[in-house]
Amino acid sequence: MLVREFKISAQSDVLCLWEQCNLTRPWNDPKLDLQRKLKGQPDWLLVGVDADEIIGSVMVGYDGHRGWINYLAVRPDQQRSGVGRALMMEAERRLLGVGCPKINLQIRDDNRDAVAFYKSIGFSRDPVVSFGKRLIPDVPPADGTDR
Repeated sequence: MLVREFKISAQSDVLCLWEQCNLTRPWNDPKLDLQRKLKGQPDWLLVGVDADEIIGSVMVGYDGHRGWINYLAVRPDQQRSGVGRALMMEAERRLLGVGCPKINLQIRDDNRDAVAFYKSIGFSRDPVVSFGKRLIPDVPPADGTDR
């Protein structure tokens, strides 16, 4: 497997991967997330490629204080094969290269597999509460909430 920077020609493959990995939600448009990433730090949207097929992705960010991981995805038939670990190693390498002292990420509380994966590569749970405030709605929520 090769870890490389995302190319726009892979957009539909990456969006499909995120769907396969259950990373998308109705109130959050993943295509907009991808487009937003391409406007800032586009070279930090990484994909794992095997035989010209996208089998993994990770969106890496750095705000000067913390590194952030989003959309780590591995095609279901490739999970537990080292793809996620390789993507995270490249993310960490890039973050260390800019002097990033710590990586933060968020995991949905019912995603036990993701919790186990991140623990296995050295992450630990922080004693924090995650808050969010949507500034620009991607999709109007059907239930009237502000996600």
